[in-house]
Amino acid sequence: MIKFRHLLLLGSVALLTAGCKMDRMGVMDPKGLIAADERLLIFTSFALMLLVVIPVILLTFYFAWKYRASNTKAKYSPEFAHSTVLEVVWWTIPIIIIAILGTITWITSHRYDPYRPLNVNTKPIVIQVVAMNWKWLFIYPDQNIASVNFVQFPVNVPVRFYITADAPMNSFQIPQLAGQIYAMAGMRTELNLMATHNGDYAGLSTNYSGIGFAGMMFTARATSQADFDAWVKSVQQSKSNQRLSKEAYKQLEQPSENNPVATYSSVTNDLFNNVIMSYMMPMPATPPIETSATSTKRVPQSKELSQPLKTLAPSEPKKVNS
Repeated sequence: MIKFRHLLLLGSVALLTAGCKMDRMGVMDPKGLIAADERLLIFTSFALMLLVVIPVILLTFYFAWKYRASNTKAKYSPEFAHSTVLEVVWWTIPIIIIAILGTITWITSHRYDPYRPLNVNTKPIVIQVVAMNWKWLFIYPDQNIASVNFVQFPVNVPVRFYITADAPMNSFQIPQLAGQIYAMAGMRTELNLMATHNGDYAGLSTNYSGIGFAGMMFTARATSQADFDAWVKSVQQSKSNQRLSKEAYKQLEQPSENNPVATYSSVTNDLFNNVIMSYMMPMPATPPIETSATSTKRVPQSKELSQPLKTLAPSEPKKVNS
């Protein structure tokens, strides 16, 4: 028979293991403006819930001790069925806690909206992200460079990520800097964050997307502005870096696992938007309609518009293979 001390030891090991995993994920070790506020929100919610949990646990032990079989002084009340005072207590306290949690949830849902720009005076750096099979592509439109499985930005400078997918639905997250945001083909999502400490932070996919999902990780590096500028210049001037042309992108989008870091000295124009539009359904041209107060008539179609739809339709959109 398993003794109580063995169960206690097993529970302690489980808690320690869970704590180590949380530390590796960085959820409880924030290095960014948004992540620090999110940790405070977790602690606040946890403390409010403990206001109910701790008294319940203590009362459980108290009643077990007071009404033990050997205690002959305990009052036996088999007819007891209702107490207005107790009903008021155990309904009022949870209602108050739920009201507080609901208010906090409402406020923080808007305050930590990933689309909401950060309330700082510094101009944000824009980085476009494409989730691929099974790697992350980062495009810097203002610097005209790109990288694979590596992203760098200045510390204490807002970063605005525009995110899409050229693969099955995915999820982008840098746990020590901010929460997760989905990456979906044919759509653009947004994530605003700011690192407050220099360092390398683990970025990962948090949505299963196929056989190479486990290796779909990247490094997010926060450095000084000078170091960031030097890195951008080195990527732009490196002779070993190729241009991310349409042909190079077609090679890059082929499924591959555990991809090494790669950089590109320049990027073809509007690549990010072209990736999004490649999943859009073609729309036929619609002739304009002329309206007046008394009548509505359709303007005669031109010869080109009267042709069958198949002559106007562009190439078929991409299909996502999971």
